[in-house]
Amino acid sequence: MVLTGTYERQLDQKLRLAVPKDFREALLSEKQLVLTPGTDGSLSLFASRTFEAIAQQLAERSPNGQDVRAFSRLLYAQARSVEFDSQGRIRLPVELAQLAKLDGDVALIGVGDRIEIWNKQRWQEYLADLQPRYDELAEMALSRSPATPSPAQQAAQTSENSAARPMQPR
Repeated sequence: MVLTGTYERQLDQKLRLAVPKDFREALLSEKQLVLTPGTDGSLSLFASRTFEAIAQQLAERSPNGQDVRAFSRLLYAQARSVEFDSQGRIRLPVELAQLAKLDGDVALIGVGDRIEIWNKQRWQEYLADLQPRYDELAEMALSRSPATPSPAQQAAQTSENSAARPMQPR
């Protein structure tokens, strides 16, 4: 399941948020969802199995690392299970809504394996700031590191190496 798209919604006074149909359908098999603090001032909504994969990834890191301990504490202490009501809404916990400065207009963004929930104005500012750098960001995000050559580069290196070595008699 790859979640994509941007949707604008209203957060009601009871902090209920209508989740777009496309997102609900992608998460249909999930009875429980996990809402966590996100990055850049957003919240992240995960399918429970995706959140479990993140938990496994954290468990594989050294618990002695200060950053791992701090992030784990912040993540797990603030994570909340949420579920869809009969109208396809989720209820945001007050603490998380305050953390992300959510009230009134919000933007829901599909980001691959999660939904990010943003204050609409903050999302628009973020987008205006980074959209002009789209090409640069794409190049950095999608290019391989110099230490990891692409399959084509590996094949070319193999050909170069075999062409450069004279044949050895047997």
